[in-house]
Amino acid sequence: MVAVRWEYFIFYAFSAVTLIQLFYYLFFFRRLAVYEPKHKLQSQTHAVSVIICARDEDENLARHLPGVLLQEYPTTNEVIVVNDNSVDDSKYLLADLQKTFRKMQVIELSQEAKLIQGKKFPLSMGIKEAKHEVILLTDADCVPASENWLHKMQDMFTPGIEVVLGYGAYRKLPGFLNKLIRFETFHTALQYFSYALAGKPYMGVGRNLAYRKGLFFRNKGFSSINHIPSGDDDLFVNKVATKDNTAIMIDPEAFTLSTPKKSWKDWTRQKSRHYTTGKFYKTSHKFLLGLYTSSFFLFYPLFTLSAIFFDWRWSLIPIGLRLLVVGIIWKKAMKRLGEEDLFRWFWVLDIWMFFYYIIFAPSLWKRPAKRWK
Repeated sequence: MVAVRWEYFIFYAFSAVTLIQLFYYLFFFRRLAVYEPKHKLQSQTHAVSVIICARDEDENLARHLPGVLLQEYPTTNEVIVVNDNSVDDSKYLLADLQKTFRKMQVIELSQEAKLIQGKKFPLSMGIKEAKHEVILLTDADCVPASENWLHKMQDMFTPGIEVVLGYGAYRKLPGFLNKLIRFETFHTALQYFSYALAGKPYMGVGRNLAYRKGLFFRNKGFSSINHIPSGDDDLFVNKVATKDNTAIMIDPEAFTLSTPKKSWKDWTRQKSRHYTTGKFYKTSHKFLLGLYTSSFFLFYPLFTLSAIFFDWRWSLIPIGLRLLVVGIIWKKAMKRLGEEDLFRWFWVLDIWMFFYYIIFAPSLWKRPAKRWK
């Protein structure tokens, strides 16, 4: 009798977890899959300040900065590079580029801000010196996917919009690690884009993010998160973004591209650093993200137990339904974000997420590293 109750309990728990997953996919993530931007009769051309913070990035600056400087844009814009205490040849490289590109401004920082951790001080200095209201951010290791990146991102600043979330993609390279990195990037974007479309924006990525300078100063910049090394992108967006002031831009011409890490060790270190900020999100966001993660983590173990101890034929119904819904939404969303080649690995990547959460769960309790480089 006890065994029968236990068997049913496992199946009911598995069914409940499946329903939670279906709720997230049908209520939230479907929004990105079916998203169609509103047709605009006329584009806008705001004056824009592009800001890039760099520390010991001479090779990346040489490789990627020209892609930012050569954007096709018909009105006023500037590119500000904050060279943060670099000891490589960045200073000389930037001085040489300034001779050719007069719209580029360089801010040389030669002292550390002891009470402000991470990238926030150099970024704040760049925003302070920016001449224009629209601020567009990217990183030194990123290059715009097209010469229309600047135009596409700034065009989303319609009346009332103060934050624009873009997609920072990774280059497609050989190897399975590359697929895992790009899938994790896609899966994260699926969440923050879909939540924004549902009126619950909670993060953005500094590789491709824009907001108004006035918004930054009205919220006293990073003052409330200066003690946290990272979070200059996601925590700031978590604080200031609302359902009414946030838009997304997923035109492929508006993506940025980065070269992903090439070793497992480097990637896990990078992701661990990023996850240390999640504990500082708003409570409602932590609840929604935590419930989704927990249900994803429990899904395959409960399926296995249900198939073994209950009835494998009944257990196929919830898993089949979930895989059908997830597959349809992933396929459409991957196509929108230019990651459609990943879909052939759909089931492998879905199972991989169980192990992914095991690997990175400890990062939620780690103390963040104090340096951003």
